[in-house]
Amino acid sequence: MVADISIWLLLGLFVLGAAAFTLSTISGGGGALMQIPILNALLGTGQTAQVINLGTFISRPSRIIIFWKYINWKVFWYYVPSAMLGAIFAAWLFSEVKIYWIQLVVGLFLVSTLVQYRFGKKERSFPVALWYFIPLGFFIAIIGTFTGGMGPILNPFLLNAGIDKEELIGTKSAQSFFLGIAQIGSYAFFGLLTTELWILGIAMGLGAIVGNLIGKWLLQRMSKLAFRRWLITIMVLSGIVLIVKAISEIVS
Repeated sequence: MVADISIWLLLGLFVLGAAAFTLSTISGGGGALMQIPILNALLGTGQTAQVINLGTFISRPSRIIIFWKYINWKVFWYYVPSAMLGAIFAAWLFSEVKIYWIQLVVGLFLVSTLVQYRFGKKERSFPVALWYFIPLGFFIAIIGTFTGGMGPILNPFLLNAGIDKEELIGTKSAQSFFLGIAQIGSYAFFGLLTTELWILGIAMGLGAIVGNLIGKWLLQRMSKLAFRRWLITIMVLSGIVLIVKAISEIVS
């Protein structure tokens, strides 16, 4: 019930959104995945993905405005159409499919980036062509719609395409906004959103806007090497979160 929503829960979601999206801005994503264990405990696993995706969607216009001049539109157009299709497809399957095996594989891949990039000292680890972002968009949108966050899995491909720092953040922001339109629209169409979830998502989204502003201020003061190291750290931590989440679902 909407009337039963605690003001302390809303305040907590605001603070969590601000902290997670400050981290997300200086590390190329991962803030959403870091929230998953906390939100699972606060809201239950059945509501976490919707609240994260709502909060992210609400905060995205502010990040797009902040990083507008850095957006790589070529990568954007290769990624977004297939990602929107993937989000719609995933929302349709939302209550029917278990994806823990995919989460486990993705988690292991993210943890491996620590070795791939030699903790930020290596700029690229494998070649990436623009067309790679077409299947990537579809795949990442499916996983992100189920879990509420899959930003870090895109980072190795963007780095290996020569996209770094502000350009990486700006491009991902534009991509995820249009992906969010498909995700939120699909959630609504298939009856997966309630007024309560909207209120919780708005609280998180308002905090995330504050986090975007703080993150931009910090990002301007970081070197490319420091950014890559933050990026890799968050990819590894996100991978560990996914592995633990997948194993807990497999054994339960």
